[in-house]
Amino acid sequence: MLAPIPVDRGTELRLVRFAEPAPTASGMARKVHAAPYTGLHPWFPLSPCGDGCLAEHRDTVSAARAAGRVARAAAVVAAAVWTWPLLVVFPRSGRRRFVSGLSRQLLVALGLTVVVDDRRAVPGRFDGLVVANHISYLDIAAIAGVCPARFVAKAEIADIPGAAVPAVIFRTIKVQRNSLRQLPTTVGVVAARLARDRSVAVFPEGTTRCGMSAGTFAPAFFQAAIDADAPVLPVGLTFTTAAGTCAAAAFIGDDAPWDTLLRVVRTRGLTVRITVHESQAPGTDRRELALRCERLIGTAVHRSP
Repeated sequence: MLAPIPVDRGTELRLVRFAEPAPTASGMARKVHAAPYTGLHPWFPLSPCGDGCLAEHRDTVSAARAAGRVARAAAVVAAAVWTWPLLVVFPRSGRRRFVSGLSRQLLVALGLTVVVDDRRAVPGRFDGLVVANHISYLDIAAIAGVCPARFVAKAEIADIPGAAVPAVIFRTIKVQRNSLRQLPTTVGVVAARLARDRSVAVFPEGTTRCGMSAGTFAPAFFQAAIDADAPVLPVGLTFTTAAGTCAAAAFIGDDAPWDTLLRVVRTRGLTVRITVHESQAPGTDRRELALRCERLIGTAVHRSP
């Protein structure tokens, strides 16, 4: 039997390996075939969630109201496109307030209620590494509404034509998830920005989930906080309705961005809860730091109403 592929505890994988021929009832050996090679490295993050997590949402608004939400959201984005070039002359604090306000306006326009549970002893501006569980592309607006930051996003999403405007506004740092060779360079970019007292937000799960639970956190980008001696701010995200945790906003399975958007604008009473934990000292061990933040966020997700 071939030796198992080494796995970093910070990612969830679906691994396929060769097995010994298993005997059948007739005593003949049954041949087990490996899945075709996908070109993904062994540490590539794969979500356990899929279309099966998307239950039918019966409590929905009318098509006319959903269309109105889409129109209001489009107006917010259009206003941002026209206003953003004028902000170049504004100080950084002014740009941060603009991004924070824009993000909240977008979520409200889509029909969401935003609830912030800030558990810090001294709430306020934060400069450092922001880490959060990952459910939807709406996570970016949710986090930016509380802690404006430059986001690390996978290149295949950031390069979608419809994502071009948000990518510019949030000054996205692109990461090639299927290239381990490029990862140290991207971590170095994040560390350099943190060293200049800037904020960067990452999703250490590396992929989206349905929101019913948080996954394991890969430690790679936590090294950037250690190298820059920057604090880390854990942020937990949950999407709920009156019935409890809701997967309507999740970007999983065979979803296209438009599919997620349609579920969001059709869902009645959708709330995004943003739980901001106390900032964490970086320490010297990225795996311990990742696990510490993972446990904080995971506890908040499980306890959400």
